[in-house]
Amino acid sequence: MKTGIYLSYVGLGANLLHLSYCHQIAKKHGPVTIITLCKNLEETLIDDPLIEKVYYLEKYSKKFIDIFKLSKILKEFNFTNLLIFYPSIRIFLAAKISGIKKIYTYKFFKKKNLHLVNEAKLLTEKFLDINNCQTETNFSINIKKIEKINNEFKNNFKIVIGAGSSGPTTRWGSDNFAKLINKLNENGDYIFFILCGPNEKKIEDEIINKLNKKNYVRLSDKKIIEVVPYLCACNMYVGNDSFGSHISAQSGKKSIVFLLDSPKAYTDYSKNFFRLIPEGFNIEDITHNTKADPNLILVDNVIKKIQSLKN
Repeated sequence: MKTGIYLSYVGLGANLLHLSYCHQIAKKHGPVTIITLCKNLEETLIDDPLIEKVYYLEKYSKKFIDIFKLSKILKEFNFTNLLIFYPSIRIFLAAKISGIKKIYTYKFFKKKNLHLVNEAKLLTEKFLDINNCQTETNFSINIKKIEKINNEFKNNFKIVIGAGSSGPTTRWGSDNFAKLINKLNENGDYIFFILCGPNEKKIEDEIINKLNKKNYVRLSDKKIIEVVPYLCACNMYVGNDSFGSHISAQSGKKSIVFLLDSPKAYTDYSKNFFRLIPEGFNIEDITHNTKADPNLILVDNVIKKIQSLKN
């Protein structure tokens, strides 16, 4: 029996919040193959024994002809089961054409207000014929990679500063991050891992240029396979809703996430998430296109949260 999982998401974070379900399925049916639209997922999960293979679907558009192209790709894997964590008729038809015997998918036409965690949980429970599927999981990484970082910074409290994100409306801002780091440095022995993508070096530079101390590590110039160990070795994540918060939380680390333009559903699955929202907002009202003023999450409130979780 060979089981495939289709994750129709480009963002690394959206893929990672499905990791628990991939693990639950793999524990019962053996290591799974993931098909994804995310080019960084393979390197991210390279040490995971429950993931047999990650296939990056580089080109797949919504044209009718692409259903047949996708069906040829799916057929090559010779899946017995395929779980499609997305409400797509096109993917379902491609799977049918490819000859996969058992296909599990979300109800069609449910993209609006889709609760990613709840829907994934229900689909997994249906496939495994269980109740109360776990949403927590453990991120897998070679322990030697973590030990290397811990040995280098053994006397420091290690904080990942998640300054990067998928878009401008989910960012707390370089000024706020610089103020936070400078205030924390007034009392404590910290090292800050500044998490920005290769296209976000400007944000990283803006933060670094305002810092009073050089107790930081740039991550923007590193490959994802080099970045992941820092996220697993940290003591805490503080920052925007991004893939880094998921890896840190799945590594058992407390992750303070700023919800400015992201539904709380993205962080519902783990007790390691601690969410901060703009003053005057209700967490249930925050979703895509909320476009809240990032300055409504006060630096002093972030420091209080860090100190309360650190102690």
